[in-house]
Amino acid sequence: MRETTKLNVGIDEFLLNQFDRLIELKRYRNRSEATRCLIRDSLFRTRPEHVDKDDKEMVGTVALLYDHHGPAVSEKLTRCKDAYSKFITNVLNVHLDDQNSLEVLVVRGETQTINRIANELIRIKGIKNGNLVMIPAGDGLN
Repeated sequence: MRETTKLNVGIDEFLLNQFDRLIELKRYRNRSEATRCLIRDSLFRTRPEHVDKDDKEMVGTVALLYDHHGPAVSEKLTRCKDAYSKFITNVLNVHLDDQNSLEVLVVRGETQTINRIANELIRIKGIKNGNLVMIPAGDGLN
């Protein structure tokens, strides 16, 4: 286990009260735990490829919103999913209404691979919106 270093932070009362509400809402054990989680999240969102060079395996979700009546969208999605089946561990498809579907793919692999898969899926003509969320698969951000 890595050594822990103490950190003193000055914060105004209003912001601290908001932070304490967040801690309660998310059920963190204490301010230190909440602060560590926020720092990890911020570091990861800013530069995920540099968070921990020893832990390159990532897991993520790719969420796609599309018109399931659109021309060939489903077929293009299927071809792309088949091409990357080694990295896609699960797929959830929900018909939201008469026209729109949400597809969520769980992906696992190196950061660059997951980014490439997500970008290719999101670029498919007919995808209205897409989003990738990734986190380290192992102990990269303990």
